[in-house]
Amino acid sequence: MTTLSRRDLPDMRLLQTFESAARHGNFTRAGDELALTQSAVSRQVRELEDQLGHPLFERVRGRVITTPKGEAFLLDASRLLHMAEVTMRHAKTADDGQRLLSINVLPTFAQRWFAPRLAGYLKRDANTTFDITTIKGVFNLTAEQCDLSIHFGDPSWPGAKCVYLCSEIVVPIAGGLLGRERITDPKDLIDAPKLVLSERPNLWSDWFDRCGVDAPFRRISHTFDQFTLTIEAAKAGLGYALLPRYLIEKELAAGELNVVLDAPHSTQKAYYMVIPDGRETKVKPFCDWLVQQVRYRPLALAQ
Repeated sequence: MTTLSRRDLPDMRLLQTFESAARHGNFTRAGDELALTQSAVSRQVRELEDQLGHPLFERVRGRVITTPKGEAFLLDASRLLHMAEVTMRHAKTADDGQRLLSINVLPTFAQRWFAPRLAGYLKRDANTTFDITTIKGVFNLTAEQCDLSIHFGDPSWPGAKCVYLCSEIVVPIAGGLLGRERITDPKDLIDAPKLVLSERPNLWSDWFDRCGVDAPFRRISHTFDQFTLTIEAAKAGLGYALLPRYLIEKELAAGELNVVLDAPHSTQKAYYMVIPDGRETKVKPFCDWLVQQVRYRPLALAQ
């Protein structure tokens, strides 16, 4: 085991105070959260700044905001605090018969499909507790103490095995007045207002190609960086969107969104269960259950 230099070991108390102050943008509210006075928060932040050798905050119009170095430090500090919490939870559950599963899931997937189904797993295994994170992109699973990640993209992840979960099929949907318009052919959507997810700028072009339609680029579109924003914009009738049905089950059932054309499109990428090396046995019961959930109500359901 590598010997750590105590000189550079962080004081978790100071990190927690810094994280709270940065999140609230206010020393008083951070103090209320941590049961500290405003002056105590200020002293602890100053102590941390002295250790680092540079300021972490600046005051702007009665608020404290992180400096560029403070913002960068906040990312690492938040990650370290979370890792410390997970480490303690792992140690506690090991003694009381509980099993902690640390699972990373894409934010919208987690909110709209994954989290609502977790209660079903607990009916089978009441001794499991979950630690759910929503980190996007590829990251070091071991460093984050993550047992499993649900990943959308290509089956490539260093230090881990990618197991296919399902494909993704999108359908054209709309809400508001647009959802009531009669669409009979993909060509009807060429000049229609469209909603675009910034992470998938070519999705509409791919859909038109799949439908055999030559659709020149039109600048009648609105771009969003999150699925949730795209869904809300579609509900408001701002434009047509291409979305997986699993994300909008409630809206479809409530009539807030409608599938405007029976023209599903399978995207080029898929969902994978990413299992770090050495964690296969621990996560196997949960992965088996997850596969059953997908088969029972497929994520790729197109009709």
